[in-house]
Amino acid sequence: MPELPEVETVLRSIASRVTGRLIRDARYLSPLAADGEPERMAAALAGRRILEPRRKGKYLIFRLDAGWMWIHLRMTGRLLIDAPRTPWTRAILEFDDGHALVFDDPRQFGRLVWSSAPPDDAGRLGPDALDLDSVEFAARLRGRRGRVKPLLLNQRIVSGLGNIYVDEALHRARIHPLASAARLGPARLARLHQAVAEVLAEAIAAGGSSISDYVDADGRRGWFQFEHRVYGREGQPCPACGSAIRRIVLAQRGTHYCPRCQRI
Repeated sequence: MPELPEVETVLRSIASRVTGRLIRDARYLSPLAADGEPERMAAALAGRRILEPRRKGKYLIFRLDAGWMWIHLRMTGRLLIDAPRTPWTRAILEFDDGHALVFDDPRQFGRLVWSSAPPDDAGRLGPDALDLDSVEFAARLRGRRGRVKPLLLNQRIVSGLGNIYVDEALHRARIHPLASAARLGPARLARLHQAVAEVLAEAIAAGGSSISDYVDADGRRGWFQFEHRVYGREGQPCPACGSAIRRIVLAQRGTHYCPRCQRI
């Protein structure tokens, strides 16, 4: 699933091209992309002007002149400018300047929908991971029962983090993914916050991680996957100490860590 750096990269690659544009026509080629209401969603979007595209966590939320358009890419969703239609094209927005925004999604878990108010799901999200200072970040984890990795994946605690960047941040902070959040002291929490901020910034600068289907709006792949220290590197040497990277399953997610750098 595209995480914060990937969604931020998509936003940056389309923001200047959709801001102020009138949606001349909206077409859905799959009812799933419209949350089961393609006719209503298409009618609600047609004729609307995009005033401000922004992101919260893994959501793209576009403020319109009437209502909101929100997009969740989920596992395999892609937003592409002027891309040719494919068997996986689920929705097309045509703009008044002749350009189009194409939503492709092979697995059809993603959504591109209109709502009269900001989406409820986004309202329940915790603060965006890029917006948290070290004090608030520590406050959201301090004293919580449970392992640190599942807590960081909980979008109501911190929004935007997913499997890739939690593994990478925990390695940089030298914290085991099974560590109890309640036992992380101020110094370790500060180190973890710094690691999260650094890995997100570096991943955004690299255009995200293209592990599977992810590309930006121009079809360009990211290259941060070549900078991963632990994620997807089971059995390979840790770049810090040379120990073999291990993989376990935690919270139903493949989890990668260094047994020497990240002691429990």
